[in-house]
Amino acid sequence: MTADSVQSIIDQLHEQAEMDLPNEATPDVGIVMGSDSDLPTMAGGKGKRPGAYAALAEELGFEEQTDYTEAPESRFTFETFVVSAHRTPDLMYAYAETAEARGIDVIIAGAGGKSADLPNMTASIAYPLPVIGVPVQEKSVDSVIGMPQGAPITAVDAGKSFNAALTAAQILSREHTEIRERLVDYHRGLQEDVGEVSRDLHEMGTPGFKDDYWDEE
Repeated sequence: MTADSVQSIIDQLHEQAEMDLPNEATPDVGIVMGSDSDLPTMAGGKGKRPGAYAALAEELGFEEQTDYTEAPESRFTFETFVVSAHRTPDLMYAYAETAEARGIDVIIAGAGGKSADLPNMTASIAYPLPVIGVPVQEKSVDSVIGMPQGAPITAVDAGKSFNAALTAAQILSREHTEIRERLVDYHRGLQEDVGEVSRDLHEMGTPGFKDDYWDEE
């Protein structure tokens, strides 16, 4: 038996798949996670490193689309859902099955625990849509990457949903020059940071650099 709140989302996904909206009006990236407890890893915050939300929204200029029929002003958008492989398998199936028809070009799927099945099940159902798996914890890695030959999934290291979002953007950049330029600008910024730190360390010397850069103990 499916709970009403879950069934309403399933119905909504199927309705959206029938709308046949233009690509610029639909989310480009879908982010799903097994539980809202995974959100600190998938989005960042609560003492966690920056996540997929930070990479897409803060670094690459994507907007989060919360209404399928009213796209944000940004050309490139993403959406976010909680989809449990074990508690709501019918919702997981509906999301993966309708993703391509709803305009999604790549899915980022995160799950924790030893039975982190959401990423690989999503990849199986959404095939050939690319799915990037995020093991929320170290103990989730084997489950996420353990796909048999012929059933591919791309995965990042435990907790690194930021890299998953960059990978999703790299996939999109093969079709969209604007995203490629944003990725190049982001990488150039990283290079500039390293160059500035390297020069300061060299010119200040280690003691001076520590005094200027490191917090006092």
